[in-house]
Amino acid sequence: EVQLVESGGGLVQPGGSLRLSCAASGCSFSDYAMTWVRQAPGKGLELVSTVYTIGTASYALSVKGRFTISRDNARSTLYLNITGLTPAETAVYYCETYSTVLVLGTSLPESQGTQVTVSS
Repeated sequence: EVQLVESGGGLVQPGGSLRLSCAASGCSFSDYAMTWVRQAPGKGLELVSTVYTIGTASYALSVKGRFTISRDNARSTLYLNITGLTPAETAVYYCETYSTVLVLGTSLPESQGTQVTVSS
């Protein structure tokens, strides 16, 4: 069973930056495409970015150019470098396998997520 633990969130000012991390265990991490999703207050899940097993990545249009997803297969860790944060991006950020994200529907990932709050 895949276990995922996110970290790195916090309170930042508008325009600020953060680096989120997601430590994976219980799986062969390199075999999985991995995804960051987020849920803002009162809204549904939004797919933010995916990194595939070959290292290529895709991004939501709203974050392209500001967010960078990466993975370290040796450490079984997924990252999300975030810059230019806006208050509207206040959300709980989750990592998940891409295959699970496709079937989540309106459900939340099972991991705890990491809270990102953007406020002055």
